[in-house]
Amino acid sequence: MAYTKLFYHAIWSTKHREPIITPNIENQIHSYITKKALNLGGIVYAINGISDHVHLAVSIPPSISISKFIGQIKAVASVRINQSGLCDQKFFWQTSYSIFTFRESELPSIIRYVENQKDHHAQGHLRIP
Repeated sequence: MAYTKLFYHAIWSTKHREPIITPNIENQIHSYITKKALNLGGIVYAINGISDHVHLAVSIPPSISISKFIGQIKAVASVRINQSGLCDQKFFWQTSYSIFTFRESELPSIIRYVENQKDHHAQGHLRIP
């Protein structure tokens, strides 16, 4: 079996960057994303965001393409939120996403960055470390 250590920082937004990730659905969305990522063999280090986007620090196994991995976790989250009735409107993601690789030594810094998203945005510090 191959040995891999692949670290990614993924970011994606709600459709039209609508601020619809409200506090009452945020934990559910993060839970759906995390569970699907784990089911696909990923390792979730951190997940957070604000009302219009999500950040995810994750390791993705080489057995699945990045686009398939991200597509599947986005799909599960939107379908489940729409089925739950917790959102006042239909919940959709933008089709695109951003993804960055980073070294294992940067993992603690990326985790802090993801976990502190609300503070970063409130202070206007939006640069990825």
